[in-house]
Amino acid sequence: MPFTLTRTAAERVFRRTARLSDRTWLTPGYLRLRLAGAQLRGFTSPGADDHVRLFLPLGADGPHDGPSREVTPLDWDSAAGWLDLELVVHPGGLVSDWAVGAPLASTVAVGGPRGSTVLQGTPDAWFLAGDETAVPAIRRFVAAMPPTAHGRILIEVPDPAHQVDLVPPPGVELDWIHRGDAPPGRALTGAIDAVDAGQRPAGAVFGFVAAEQAVVPAGRALLHDRWALPPEQTIVKGYWKRAE
Repeated sequence: MPFTLTRTAAERVFRRTARLSDRTWLTPGYLRLRLAGAQLRGFTSPGADDHVRLFLPLGADGPHDGPSREVTPLDWDSAAGWLDLELVVHPGGLVSDWAVGAPLASTVAVGGPRGSTVLQGTPDAWFLAGDETAVPAIRRFVAAMPPTAHGRILIEVPDPAHQVDLVPPPGVELDWIHRGDAPPGRALTGAIDAVDAGQRPAGAVFGFVAAEQAVVPAGRALLHDRWALPPEQTIVKGYWKRAE
């Protein structure tokens, strides 16, 4: 077995106070934020699919149990005390609006991660699929790939303007799926459904599918049914659910 997925508990830190130190627009709907502060020293996130909870301030007293959302840690420096996050911007979202408009030096708090699923070893091949909410996790998986890796990545975004800079190894095919005006997840579901049993790479394949909840059945049908991958070698989950 060239790789395993090991689920580990974490020493839970409920809240680390930090300040917004930088904001970078990567696409018209995607932001990278840098948080910094002494309490982020020692922060670590061993799993590419980890989540932390970002707590926003309510009033003048700092972060409380108010608006919050889960995000995937992208990069960090546990010695210097900073953490990079990427967020999808959508009008009317409390966290999204804060990410767009909060002044630099605004105070927030970071909770978690509560646990990690850690990829140990090297898969023979990779299959990663997600929407824009899964891009940080996909970035982290790509960073773990050796130069000789091969596989396929599918990412659904609204249109070409929303494609982020992502360069996998030469043997990993990256396909951007543009949903246009279709409901989120529909285009990605169709792309996953179009992958047949004969396209399964040889050897031990790592499969990761994370997007709007409606994509989950298609991900399981491909990885567990058509490709017969052991569930313990895959991660398939809904990162969010579209309001009907």
